Amino acid sequence: MRVNRAWLGLAVLMLPTLLVAMDLTALLLALPALSAELGASGVEQLWISDGYGFVVAGLVITMGTLGDRIGRRRLLLVGAAAFAVLSVVAAFATSPGELIVARALLGVAGATLAPSTLALIMNMFADERERGRAVAIWATCQFTGGALGPVLAGFLLQHFWWGSVFLLAVPAMGLLLVTGPVLLPESRGDRAGRLDLGGVGLSLVAVLLVVYGIKQLTVDISVVPVAALVLGTVVGVVFARRQLRLETPLLDLRLLRHRQFTAVLVALVSAGVAMAGTGLMVTQYLQGVLGYSPFATAVLFAPMGLGVAVGTITAPATARRVPAPTAIAGGLVVSAVGSLVVGGATSLVPVVVGTTVLALGTGPLFALGTGLVVGSVAPERAGSAASMSETGNYLGGSLGFALLGVLGAAVYRARMGGASDSLADAGPELVAEARAAFTGALHVTGVVGAVLFAATAALVLRFSGSGRSSGPGATASPGSAPRTAR
Repeated sequence: MRVNRAWLGLAVLMLPTLLVAMDLTALLLALPALSAELGASGVEQLWISDGYGFVVAGLVITMGTLGDRIGRRRLLLVGAAAFAVLSVVAAFATSPGELIVARALLGVAGATLAPSTLALIMNMFADERERGRAVAIWATCQFTGGALGPVLAGFLLQHFWWGSVFLLAVPAMGLLLVTGPVLLPESRGDRAGRLDLGGVGLSLVAVLLVVYGIKQLTVDISVVPVAALVLGTVVGVVFARRQLRLETPLLDLRLLRHRQFTAVLVALVSAGVAMAGTGLMVTQYLQGVLGYSPFATAVLFAPMGLGVAVGTITAPATARRVPAPTAIAGGLVVSAVGSLVVGGATSLVPVVVGTTVLALGTGPLFALGTGLVVGSVAPERAGSAASMSETGNYLGGSLGFALLGVLGAAVYRARMGGASDSLADAGPELVAEARAAFTGALHVTGVVGAVLFAATAALVLRFSGSGRSSGPGATASPGSAPRTAR
């Protein structure tokens, strides 16, 4: 495959990546408008906002492995067609129930996109340096789209109805369907084997229960979310034991024997925890303490996503000067400094600067770390490795909202002496005290995030000694190379 064609193919993959990320974060700003028009209850609003993420988290492992078996381009194009159609259905939904179902089905389609695009990129670029640049561009589009989504949603909601937010991805998916068969090569593993349907069910149940339990713990510390976490963990253990016994497993857990592979996965989860938890507290601080509107908050919060984008796009240049693990660890130290700035902030400027620096430092992890994870396996298992990377991201974000969200709430309640459970329910006579208490909670979250980033940097350096020759991909036999068709 010629290089020019590879870069054209990358351009085709990037536009959907960018717009889908914008589409997902844009929903957060559109939720009040669509809830008012459709008459969605509080519970229905939660399902509208969370249903997509639940399904993606539960199916991304399956879809990554399915792409290895039936072909990554084929799976991507099927998923893109379904995503376009379902986006139109969601845009014109007439009831909360219709929208919830449409969002859940969008999750099924969405689960095909990230692992398929990433696995295709790894097979399209044979040169290691070009592959690193391509993965960095892919990651940059994801985070840029996420940062710009709420801002674009604010513009659309001022001029059109709420359904326009769901239509953002339709033109990009149409372009992918037209140009994809021409510019994207098909690739799959020779040793596909049968799809482990039992493993599919177990992985779906395990991830859904764990993610549900984590998310519910942010609003309801009770028996139900704890039981969901315990049951999800048990099902996960059963799933893991099953995968270790199979010759062609749904998820090859033997990859975790590679220390660098495992260290990067742990780093992705840890960074996700710190970023999501800090982001949750900062957005509440901007609105509840500093008094900005939701749209203004989206604009002020955009530098966090743009900071990650800058960090990812410049990561390959950094990696040409220092080893990738060193670049990742150095970036995480920068993130720790940014977290400490947030941990001492008492006004707008240090909060925005701190979150931007925090995000900038994670760029090498998301660009180079993702490349290390997927590049350390045999090409036939690229989809499976990509799905593990994406699952780590989803779990990290969910854990961040839960753990640091609960921590922040606990600090707030302790400082309020039980007079208020949240910033939103503080009476007029408690506003000043409540704002000071929440600022203190933000500071604690920032410090904890700094500790997480610093510990993760040390972990990456500690386990960076595994040479490339010892990686899982290095042991692939010649017969395991992927089939590539034009």
